[in-house]
Amino acid sequence: MERKEFLQKGFATALSFAAFTPFVKSCSKNTAGTNTAGDDAGTCTDTPVDEEGPFPTHTPSSLVTNDITSDREGVPLTIKITVNNSNNNCSALQNAIVDIWHCDAAGNYSEYGGSQMQSTNYTSVHFLRGRQISNAGGLVTYTSIYPGWYPGRAPHIHVHIYSADGTSLLITQIAFPTDASNTVYSTATQYYTKGLQGTSNTEDHVFADSLASELATVAGSVSEGYVLTHLITVAA
Repeated sequence: MERKEFLQKGFATALSFAAFTPFVKSCSKNTAGTNTAGDDAGTCTDTPVDEEGPFPTHTPSSLVTNDITSDREGVPLTIKITVNNSNNNCSALQNAIVDIWHCDAAGNYSEYGGSQMQSTNYTSVHFLRGRQISNAGGLVTYTSIYPGWYPGRAPHIHVHIYSADGTSLLITQIAFPTDASNTVYSTATQYYTKGLQGTSNTEDHVFADSLASELATVAGSVSEGYVLTHLITVAA
């Protein structure tokens, strides 16, 4: 049975924070790069809500770090996420708590495994998971590797954003440009052994109807590494 059959909506319970029901505006989907600080409220729309998936971080507050690589090998990836506040004319949201997690080059997640969803057992390790607090410009930065893929899903990063007091604001996902992914997968074959991307972004059940607002900008090369930049807008 493929993992996508197990995907379901939910929210991670963060250690040291109480569970809250997120308040996210019901808005039209945003075009990537449209929302910037200073936009008026008429053009400021929230990033779509997406499923958390079956592999959320168990205790994200214990993983405060910008380098989430751990022992994982792959093409280097710098992840730069900017968080804006649609309740304040899309100005930068400072002190937002931003959790991210993604799979390794082989398509496996830490903190899980030994089951039908993921046979390889990584239940005792925490690679490719981290938490950061946004700066005055709404920016968080992580050092990681380019994620692989697994059947039923396009390459992606999971994101859970909380307010400074721990209120859940948004769970969403970030998609990767197909050309960048396939360059990585066809070149760095010592790490990425599954070949080209198996599920396209437009066929992916998460991104099929919201790709324009969830597709990141990715620049760089296999030899030098890549930099991902992405804007997420929440109602804080």
